Amino acid sequence: MPLASSTRPKSGPPNARPDRSRHLGDFTASPRTAVICLIAVVIGGASACVALGLLRLIGLITNAVFYRRVATSLIAPGAAHHAVAVIVLAPVVGGLVVGLMARFGSERIRGHGMPEAIEAILTGGSKVAPRVAVLKPISAAVTIGTGGPFGAEGPIIMTGGAVGSVVAQFLRLTADERKTLLVAGAAGGMAATFNAPLASVLLAVELLLFEWRPRSYLPVATSVVMATIVRGYLLGTAPVFAMPEIPLHLTPVVYVCCVLVGVTGGLLAVGATGLVYFAEDTFNKLRIHWMWWPAIGGLIIGIGGLAQPRALGVGYDVIRELLRGKATIGLIVGILIVKTLIWSLSLGSGTSGGVLAPTFMIGGALGALEGHAFVHVQPGFWALMGLSAVVGGVMRSPLTGIVFSLELTHDWPALLPLTVCASAAYGLSVLVLKRSVLTEKIARRGLHLSREYDVDPLEMLLVHEVMEQEFTSFQPDLPLAVAAQSFVADHRQSRNAAHRQRLYPVLDERLRLHGVVTRRDMLDAALGGVPTNETVGDIMVRAVVAYPDETLRAVANRMADQRVSRLPVVDRDDPARIRGLVTLVDLLAGRRKDIHEERHAERIFRVRLRPAQWTADTAAPTKTP
Repeated sequence: MPLASSTRPKSGPPNARPDRSRHLGDFTASPRTAVICLIAVVIGGASACVALGLLRLIGLITNAVFYRRVATSLIAPGAAHHAVAVIVLAPVVGGLVVGLMARFGSERIRGHGMPEAIEAILTGGSKVAPRVAVLKPISAAVTIGTGGPFGAEGPIIMTGGAVGSVVAQFLRLTADERKTLLVAGAAGGMAATFNAPLASVLLAVELLLFEWRPRSYLPVATSVVMATIVRGYLLGTAPVFAMPEIPLHLTPVVYVCCVLVGVTGGLLAVGATGLVYFAEDTFNKLRIHWMWWPAIGGLIIGIGGLAQPRALGVGYDVIRELLRGKATIGLIVGILIVKTLIWSLSLGSGTSGGVLAPTFMIGGALGALEGHAFVHVQPGFWALMGLSAVVGGVMRSPLTGIVFSLELTHDWPALLPLTVCASAAYGLSVLVLKRSVLTEKIARRGLHLSREYDVDPLEMLLVHEVMEQEFTSFQPDLPLAVAAQSFVADHRQSRNAAHRQRLYPVLDERLRLHGVVTRRDMLDAALGGVPTNETVGDIMVRAVVAYPDETLRAVANRMADQRVSRLPVVDRDDPARIRGLVTLVDLLAGRRKDIHEERHAERIFRVRLRPAQWTADTAAPTKTP
């Protein structure tokens, strides 16, 4: 009886017939997705109510602080004249209140919301404390209501995400399902704030989900639709910044100018991002507790408010003027300079506020200013282009920037120029900056976030394409002492394929798989001594197997789950029939193919031009050799 047998199955792709691949599909989905969608309906409605509540709270505080009246309608702090003391001290007091809330309530309320939501997804198992759902909107309302130059969307994203996470924590769900519901709440809140359902879904995909799968997209879309419907009943369905839909007659010069707007918008986004983290680094050097930093940021806001009062608050009224082409040159320049400075510097203090509305205003001012030098298209056209450019550069989410601009204004004919502007700004931003204003804070906490999504190369290859079809095996009734001695003797002689093999199938005379033994098992038997009557079959273990027609990703997941690095490959219809071995090294074949396609440059077609020679006798061309 041989000590070991060398098996070489027939070559070719086993189980590769079409009827054998029915288990493979374009997407992975299960009926449980429908259950998560039903939960998302509730979360979408709740996030819309939370968004409305936050907007009303901002209006209440703004009216009480600046106008000394009880009202909940949104109004700009700079819509009327105020005393110098009010303009300067209101943001300071607001910052002090936020600092105290963060110090004695939850530090998670600091920041503009989206980095905190991303961090909860990456490291916290998508678990958000219930107190964050309460304190975050209150702190944002205090900051913005006392003149903070921020938007409500960041806090609403964090608050809506907190609502989704809290609901999920009451249910028996996986971390991925909690993540989906957290993002569903965040996107629902954003859709309810801006009446921009498609842009909210895109933002979730580009920034929060880190995947494109039915299990996450469908619940998020469900939540967004529900939130938008509820928003329609509560706030109406009109666009937030309506623009007249006028047919555009764009010349090549206009498109060249759009590229320029995109480039300058990208540069402004880079500069504003740098200012935010310059301010954060400066505050970190202060020898006072971070609880006081928002109050210092409030002082910066107050000083800026003296120079340009309309830079205070959310600024929806200013954005409307810019997009309608009614802003004066003084307002445009003042907003561009003052809003950029006070927003960037105060955000670095760790106060609570969003980034979208400020970028809308700053981008609109940039475009409006450039519109005075560019060819006229229609009122507010260049302000809209600047808005999309700065959003694309700051958020680094070009599709979100494009669709946001369209849904906010309903200026659908501007789709193509918006694409030019947002894409140009995005391209410049990613070339100049490694991280955005949304991800830099995450990186500074020791986390890495990649926002490049592509198809896993392990999904592109099947096991039969990379498995080893030649291997060494043992028979189950072989005495273990004999097998171990032969094993050690063989391996001392040469470093061959059998020596590199680490997993050995145990096959009977008919080459039917019974189990596996590892190289460690054989070495332990050789070094430790074994009973004379013990056989290989006595130490073999049940094999975790792979199938020839499944993807390398499925095998990689099974290896990770079972904590093994090698699997026997068996026939799907006959699990005792072994076809080969697949190892962790074999799985790297998919990665090697991906690397080769990325790095290997080659010329496929060549054009060779050879001069023709003409003879005097026939005047017929002959090719030179």
